[in-house]
Amino acid sequence: MLRTRSLRSNDTGELAGSPPAPEETSLPMSVTVRVPTTLRTLTGGKSEVAVDGATVGEVLTSLEAAHPGFAERILDADGGLRRFVNVFVADDDVRFLEALATPVPDGETVSIIPAVAGG
Repeated sequence: MLRTRSLRSNDTGELAGSPPAPEETSLPMSVTVRVPTTLRTLTGGKSEVAVDGATVGEVLTSLEAAHPGFAERILDADGGLRRFVNVFVADDDVRFLEALATPVPDGETVSIIPAVAGG
């Protein structure tokens, strides 16, 4: 006798055995953050960390949650980027894009680069 799998509808209206329907909500996207040497004490010495976020602001919020201390060093009292900190998505400076609202594609790299001055 040949055994077959039932395709009767379950109580959600989907066929039994069919994959679940995709969610309508967007899932957080995983990105890599490159951490400068001066801030690596916050990451236990790691030069790169993975966090979730769809915008630069969300990435920095996730970074602060995972490694407390970043926000006070990167953001000013108004919640914007400090003047002496540069943040790049891929090779693009977010100051010339949408600042903290700059989209960060899934799998992309965000680099935090402290400004260097001297003579």
